[in-house]
Amino acid sequence: MNDDSARYLFVYGTLMSGVRSALGTEERLRLARESDSLGPASLPQAQLFDLGDYPGALAVDDIDAIVHGELVLMSKPQASLIWLDEYEGFVHGADDNEYDRIVRQVRLAGGETLDAWAYMLRRAPEHGRRVVSGRWGSR
Repeated sequence: MNDDSARYLFVYGTLMSGVRSALGTEERLRLARESDSLGPASLPQAQLFDLGDYPGALAVDDIDAIVHGELVLMSKPQASLIWLDEYEGFVHGADDNEYDRIVRQVRLAGGETLDAWAYMLRRAPEHGRRVVSGRWGSR
């Protein structure tokens, strides 16, 4: 898949449609206007960490590790990804990013798999606790 043509985004924290956190309210509403939710989805081989006001997902080799979230189809991905990168603090080519925006395979609740953008932690967090359930709402 050509990364520039990716229209799907996997969200697992403050940007999920059902979240009621004050953090990210404006961005969550904007994402809802600029995309269509495809419903619950999961990201295999990833662990979820509670970093305080928001979570972070880390890619791992454990085939049993999973992060639960939501998959959205962005109507204008190039435009949305500009402000999403800003919200996530992601700067292309910067060495001090907390997250990388990468394409990962995501599984919808019905079993279909799609490639989607996901903001993934670059390294295991020094502070923050692992969310064993893989669901940020289960903190």
